[in-house]
Amino acid sequence: MARALLVSICSLLALFCLVSVSQAQEPVSGGEMTVAIVADPPGWDPTVSTSQEIPRVVYHNVYEGLVRFDRDGNIVPALAERWNVSDDGLNWFFFLRDGVMFHDGSEFSGDDVVAKFERAMDPDSGHVNSKYYAAIDEVIAAGRTVQFKLKQANASLLYNLARPDSIIYPEELQESQRSTPIGTGPFKFVDYVEGSEVRLEKNEDYYVEGLPYLDAVTYKIIPDTNTQIAALRAGDIDMIGVALSPENALQVQEADNLKLSQGTATTEITMALNNTRGPLANPLVRQAITHAIDKNAIVEGAMRGFGTVIGTHMSPSEPYYVDLSDTYPYNPERAKELLAEAGYADGFKLAFELPEPYNIERRTGQVIAQMLSEVGIEADVSVVEWGTWVQRIFLGKDYDMTIIGHSEPRDIGVYGNPDYYYQYDNPVIAELLDLAEVAKSEATQNALYQMIAQIIAKDAVNVWVFSPPYLVGANNSVEGYWTSQPTPSINMVEVYKSE
Repeated sequence: MARALLVSICSLLALFCLVSVSQAQEPVSGGEMTVAIVADPPGWDPTVSTSQEIPRVVYHNVYEGLVRFDRDGNIVPALAERWNVSDDGLNWFFFLRDGVMFHDGSEFSGDDVVAKFERAMDPDSGHVNSKYYAAIDEVIAAGRTVQFKLKQANASLLYNLARPDSIIYPEELQESQRSTPIGTGPFKFVDYVEGSEVRLEKNEDYYVEGLPYLDAVTYKIIPDTNTQIAALRAGDIDMIGVALSPENALQVQEADNLKLSQGTATTEITMALNNTRGPLANPLVRQAITHAIDKNAIVEGAMRGFGTVIGTHMSPSEPYYVDLSDTYPYNPERAKELLAEAGYADGFKLAFELPEPYNIERRTGQVIAQMLSEVGIEADVSVVEWGTWVQRIFLGKDYDMTIIGHSEPRDIGVYGNPDYYYQYDNPVIAELLDLAEVAKSEATQNALYQMIAQIIAKDAVNVWVFSPPYLVGANNSVEGYWTSQPTPSINMVEVYKSE
């Protein structure tokens, strides 16, 4: 009897635990949330700007493509409910969902898909990443089926269709998306106050029943990290969704009413070197600069241990990652020798411009400037407003050195573009990228990307300092947010408040 009673008690406890877990995990519909971001997006169309501030707000929240990334980095159906590909890899067929409506009330159709990709394939259309669609010969719509006819098999096609660049909006509104986003996503774009906030509200006609859970989301633009943490602790905001500083992460961790999550991201904190500017055109100088920087000290000191030292344009979360951090290890004496060999034994002076809204980049840059001074390189540090950084440095390529986090996944292809703001020109990279695009297996493609990573590391194109984790600070009641970043997105589709 005692044994039977014990079994009964254990069974009841197990049932109670299951019920408790079920109740804790059951999403709650309704309510609003406020999320901190650090900068104004330069418009709202991710196809005309590479700024990751845009997809952080609109990817999957407002805009969708045929397919998308989920929170684990898998490619899953979006506007296409399924797809298949011919045996030769030259024809892809996407089968569109029925009954999907744009936020303006118009019906989503295959014509919208054709219009989007005809524009994307046109290098003169203003679409910033037409290279993603270079293998496409033609896009044809027949009812609810869209066919992509390729010039050659393309291993990256599905991945590229999941990127923010591949979002789809109404055929007749191709040119109006920078200011008035019209998508098919679970939230509608309602209002934007420059320098203050962005407001999204629930799309009652969203095709996935029950989503989103929230009635509205406000993205509050708060550049200052101290203001962010004060607002979170006071309950004025519910979540810090990007650029949580290390000090603030520790404060979140210690607060009873807050929680900290630490996940992976596809970000590389990169000190960009203009490869055509003065001494920086000499690879020996670029090698010397890398030798002069103690990356481990930066991660342990400036970042309080949050981050992984890297040596090329790859983050540890990506499948083709290779650790090249020892290519030019910290060695200030070797740095001085290389500078002397390059004809700069007495050092030189360079402008080092740090972007205004990004605390992690600014603090890293300030530490680097001190390290460079110890080998005779004077880095003239200045802070640049974000709009100026985008226009003059990124687009205009007018700079010596700068620093930024490159967060777009699988973007090593920029090193095959001599007109990119690094001004690095190596035709071998373009050849390897072409081979990667027609690779017949992911293993072969990854091996080619690793070859590219090794070449740019050896050429010391930039200084890749570290890859930070994705840190989120949130109120204890906030559930369902992405704890990692397979693509830049503060995705609110499955977020809810438990109380």
